[in-house]
Amino acid sequence: MIGRLSGTLLEKNPPQIVLEVQGVGYEVDVPMSTFYNLPALHEKVVLHTQLIVREDAHLLFGFLTHEERVAFRQLLKISGVGPKLALSVLSGLSLADLATAVANKDATRLTRIPGVGKKTAERLLLELQGKFSVSGTGAAPGATVASSANDIVNALLALGYNEKEADWAAKQLPKEAGVSDGIRQALKLLSKA
Repeated sequence: MIGRLSGTLLEKNPPQIVLEVQGVGYEVDVPMSTFYNLPALHEKVVLHTQLIVREDAHLLFGFLTHEERVAFRQLLKISGVGPKLALSVLSGLSLADLATAVANKDATRLTRIPGVGKKTAERLLLELQGKFSVSGTGAAPGATVASSANDIVNALLALGYNEKEADWAAKQLPKEAGVSDGIRQALKLLSKA
């Protein structure tokens, strides 16, 4: 019914935003991957949306990329996975991380997501098998830079940040940042977010 919204970002209250489209304010729930990449307030934004109609509510979910919306829809097809849990999965893992977890059958990675227990993680792995493609992960000249970024992300995870926050902070750092300096800079970024 509502597949796309283009308008002005009025409010940001994770995980919900308010998007004004021609005088109408739409309350839209977004995963943290989308939330972290939103522009500043009062700027234009385009969201791919999914409307869920229930007996007691109409819920609107928004995504910056078409791929995130496709993943959300795939998650909704799984027995026992509702919109809130699907949003939680997309907030806890990037699409690449979700694809990797599914390809490697890594239930432990999925159980780190709030609301996902062992049985749910196993069901997700079974149902999502073959639904996502994992991008090539061959060693490249920038492998040492990627290794530093991975070390920074792992350090942030050890400090209690979730994977989404850690990935976001690592992406904000200069490519040549060392591990210890990168961790310091990431912690400063996360304290301001």
